[in-house]
Amino acid sequence: MTTVIKEAPKAIDQYLAAFREQEPALCDGAPPWLARQRRAAIARFGEVGFPDARNEDWKFTSVAPILRAGLAPAPDTIEAPRAEGGLPAGVRLLGLREALRVCPELVEPHLGQHADFRNHAFVALNTAFWNGGTFLYVPPGVAVERPIEIDHVLSDGAGWAWHRRALIVLGRGSQATVVERFTGPDGAYLTNSVTEIVVGDGAVLDHYKAQQEGPEALHVAVTRAVLSRDSRFTTHYVGLGGALARNEAHAVFTGENGEATVNGLYLARGGQHMDNFTVIDHARPHCASHELYKGVLADKARGVFNGKIFVRPGAQKTDAKQTNQALLLSDDATINTKPQLEIYADDVKCTHGATVGQLDADQLFYLRARGIGEEQARALLTFAFANDIISRIRVNSLRDRLEHALLASSQLPPLADFEDER
Repeated sequence: MTTVIKEAPKAIDQYLAAFREQEPALCDGAPPWLARQRRAAIARFGEVGFPDARNEDWKFTSVAPILRAGLAPAPDTIEAPRAEGGLPAGVRLLGLREALRVCPELVEPHLGQHADFRNHAFVALNTAFWNGGTFLYVPPGVAVERPIEIDHVLSDGAGWAWHRRALIVLGRGSQATVVERFTGPDGAYLTNSVTEIVVGDGAVLDHYKAQQEGPEALHVAVTRAVLSRDSRFTTHYVGLGGALARNEAHAVFTGENGEATVNGLYLARGGQHMDNFTVIDHARPHCASHELYKGVLADKARGVFNGKIFVRPGAQKTDAKQTNQALLLSDDATINTKPQLEIYADDVKCTHGATVGQLDADQLFYLRARGIGEEQARALLTFAFANDIISRIRVNSLRDRLEHALLASSQLPPLADFEDER
């Protein structure tokens, strides 16, 4: 990996020129604060440029494939938010542009305030270019029983860079379940996604992200959640698609007695590159976080896991646990894993662990001794390893869909068929 990416200057100039061309459509008629935000973001992007290997957070992931693709920002980005059944009174589920018109007082305090474009090139590009997006607001004390789906779905659109945006705000004591789905066509395209999440005092949010992009897709995404006092936030990420995928999950505690669960699963084959970057920021005392990421890598696939836990001064009684496990199915698959703890308080419980290995020989022997063929035994163990994450998903339709995809990826027949054969 070269330190400096030679394609970067040309790509930076192309994005700056694209903004000058699209600026009237993006800024004219927009609220003044949003126009200022967009212009500040593209200016900051011009200053920082794209990350390279000198950036420790991107040390093992090169953005050269994105730059070489030369993908121009898509002229329009339309999301399709929907809920199963009706929504309780007061809940707002709108396109982000519509929300800016009908309820700007709910959008302005949060849009662009939590995902920081000043130190992240792709967040800066998203802030400058998003054109569409989804807004969800759940008012105080309201519980939305059915899952809300945000479909970042492309039936067509290869050859473009799509900047997807979502803002999710839960009021005090509210509850909701949100599913973000990313799918797309064959052919090269970029999904650059930013999701900002605000969980109010005592609110509960279950969040799921399923990334099943096309085989040539390039996927970069940042999810940043802000947790207030007594709030509960759970997020599960499943990454299956894309030639290159970088998924970032950030959670910051801004009030006491919060709890966050941050789980993920990624499967990669062929020459896929999967990067998972997580940050859990314990900025207040008496908060707990639980993190489990699992990866399955076959063929010549490459994986990256970089998990950071910060415990700020004064954040006493923090309880933080982080586990990362990677399963390598071939001698050519590689994983770079880097768990990090930075602790500046003395009355805390913090643990982290990372394991990298192959399928357990004793478990293989056990299955084969009971008449199961070697390939099926390997597939069954791989499925069991990965399904530990999928089985935690509480949305039945999503869990079933991902389990089916996992079975196909593991080359394992449906479990019912396997049980019939036994």
